[in-house]
Amino acid sequence: MYHDPVLLSESIEGLNIKEGGTYIDTTYGGGGHSREILKKIGNGSLIAFDQDKDALVNKPDDSRLILINQNFRFMRNFLKLYKAIPVNGILADLGVSSHQFDEAERGFSIRFDAELDLRMNRDKGFTAKDIVNSYSVNQLKEIFQNYGELKNAWRISQMIEKARKDKEIKTTNQLKEILVKAAKPGQENKFYARVFQALRIEVNDELGSLKEMLKQTVDVLGKDSRLVVISYHSLEDRLVKNFMKSGNFEGKIEKDFYGNPLVDFRLISRKPIVPTEKEIFRNNRARSAKLRIAEKI
Repeated sequence: MYHDPVLLSESIEGLNIKEGGTYIDTTYGGGGHSREILKKIGNGSLIAFDQDKDALVNKPDDSRLILINQNFRFMRNFLKLYKAIPVNGILADLGVSSHQFDEAERGFSIRFDAELDLRMNRDKGFTAKDIVNSYSVNQLKEIFQNYGELKNAWRISQMIEKARKDKEIKTTNQLKEILVKAAKPGQENKFYARVFQALRIEVNDELGSLKEMLKQTVDVLGKDSRLVVISYHSLEDRLVKNFMKSGNFEGKIEKDFYGNPLVDFRLISRKPIVPTEKEIFRNNRARSAKLRIAEKI
């Protein structure tokens, strides 16, 4: 399977789909969420995005679906092109697909030895190998501290700088061997996962793309339409939570002259919806998922 969709029934229910409507799947992947949307929209339409060319092979022969091989940060431009504004709902399943993790050459997984790549769009030239070999110690520290939430980010950065003076760091195993002494015994996998998460976020500008897409939802969603987002780590979830609550990424609600809150969304789920134990048992990659739902006012 290319990708086992996480929180499938909960996210589709959260969209509150109406027959004949126009819906957006910003992260097509294996098409699991999209197929469920297509079952419910009748003669409506679905516009999906995925920057990974590998995802295009999953497109079904369905005239109601337009699959665009682009980053979702360009959502508004394409919706204008297809005269699809306003839309009735937007779904975003953030993170990495099972296919990307399982394809060793992509370098996403700490299970395989592969070139340090981590690009979701392989047409983009900038890779994780470029980062570890060319970024300054301070730049590396910022990445590991901010994107990996690693307390020993400075030490990690120094270890990388020292190692690359001897020879270029090219592979996942090389990087793991360099940093082995920075990991707490018994927590090596968690440590490496955070290191690779930090590099992946930087390579793909994931948080920048997410912010751009979220801001665009205000312009493209119609009244009473839903925004449904599944995130997989605290950095993403914090941005989504704050944006849905306040319309900004700091979570600060602005008020008008009379003290009324100036917000664009009504929260459908006050707390994030998380996978059941049964789903986590079936798909361990769902364990960190958080689903948030909001409705455009």
